[in-house]
Amino acid sequence: MTNKKTAYVYLIITFCAWGSLYVVSKFVLGKVPVVTVLFLRYFIAGITLFFMNKKSKAKKIEREDLKYIFLVGFAGYFLSVGAQLIGIKLSNASIASLINAMNPITMMFFAAVILKERLTIKKVFCVVLAMLGVYITIGDVRGNGQALGILFSIFSVILWSLVSVMVRRITQKYGALQITTYSMFIATLCTLPISIGELIVTPNVQFNWSVILSLIYMGIVCTALAYVLWNKSLSIIEAGTCSLFYPVQPMVSVIFGVMFLGEHINMNFIFGAVLIVGGVLFSILGKKSTSKLTKQACSH
Repeated sequence: MTNKKTAYVYLIITFCAWGSLYVVSKFVLGKVPVVTVLFLRYFIAGITLFFMNKKSKAKKIEREDLKYIFLVGFAGYFLSVGAQLIGIKLSNASIASLINAMNPITMMFFAAVILKERLTIKKVFCVVLAMLGVYITIGDVRGNGQALGILFSIFSVILWSLVSVMVRRITQKYGALQITTYSMFIATLCTLPISIGELIVTPNVQFNWSVILSLIYMGIVCTALAYVLWNKSLSIIEAGTCSLFYPVQPMVSVIFGVMFLGEHINMNFIFGAVLIVGGVLFSILGKKSTSKLTKQACSH
């Protein structure tokens, strides 16, 4: 029980960090190309994780498990997070973060397919509720660019959920810090050549002190710390339970977006947010109610 409480604290810290990431990313992406931001973020995180990993005894990765490490680094950190950043750049921090709150729903589906967990009517209802919220939010956006940004955000959510389910498996065998470090190394290598190409063709790239400090924050807090805590949480409790903390992220993002980016929230956005977060909370409360009923039945 103590380990679970610790995991809950890790998750709150993680999603607060990821919530702030949307706002910081929106600022940085106006001055530095997308993949270059991703490369620098992973490079800084990789250095941090390297020194953290030196102090721990890393277990040798078995040959048959290398594909899972590659999957986390390439599909999770490179493709999914790259799509997330493009989504933020083309839409806005609040909408991208709100769509990301759908992760608990998509994780339930992948858990059902990969981990053979039962897909209940209640889970399906949560999916319908969340999708309705996204439809209302999308229906209010203006311009092809913003709609395209939302599509990138949705792609990011689906891919990240799939990878998170796989992380749940691999962290039962290896340490969360070790998995994160190796996967970060793969992601850094994947982003390097694209970043070089971006810098060659992109004029007026700005690396002032505010951008540099933002990148350091993104690398250490939003990446190294947050990813280790997320993977550690996945090693302690189920992926579905971890994902149910996602509503913390859009709330933090919306608050920071209004405070620092001057973003505006309209009624369609609020209504869509209520439906998405409501669907997630319904699944949490439903899970707790089911657990209580099960305990009562067992006691009789």
